Amino acid sequence: FFLFCASVMLIPKKDRTLISKYLFEEGVMVAKKDYNAAKHPHVPCRNLYVIKLMQSFKSRGYVTETFSWQWYYWYLTNEGIEFLRGLLHLPEEVIPKTLKPKKGTNRVSTGRQQDRFAGGRRGAPGGFKPGQDRFGGGDRWNRDRTPKPTEGSAE
Repeated sequence: FFLFCASVMLIPKKDRTLISKYLFEEGVMVAKKDYNAAKHPHVPCRNLYVIKLMQSFKSRGYVTETFSWQWYYWYLTNEGIEFLRGLLHLPEEVIPKTLKPKKGTNRVSTGRQQDRFAGGRRGAPGGFKPGQDRFGGGDRWNRDRTPKPTEGSAE
């Protein structure tokens, strides 16, 4: 006689290890909300296994979850990093990609003027200047609308 019956998802150890390794390496995990998908696009296992393992990690506080447009997004927390480091027997120096500093920006020059770092004009495209209208005049939206007194008038 059971008062409480909970359905349990049994995930093979090989798949749990693959999912955990990928999550630790990347620091993030995504999955489409498709419980019947044959395999996950990034990890060679069923999509359902990924969703259910991440659901378990979320309940323990190892990941935070965002759901948008039928996609799950999970982000590893500091507690999750420590847990996976112990689970996967990794040294303290190994960290997820999301915590690694980026190595300089790799900009590709297209040869256009604005892509050149040295010289060139700065500012908004088209030469927009906030204090002028299109025709080079002053600020036509905030100008004083009261008529100015002329030289010979008495006030």
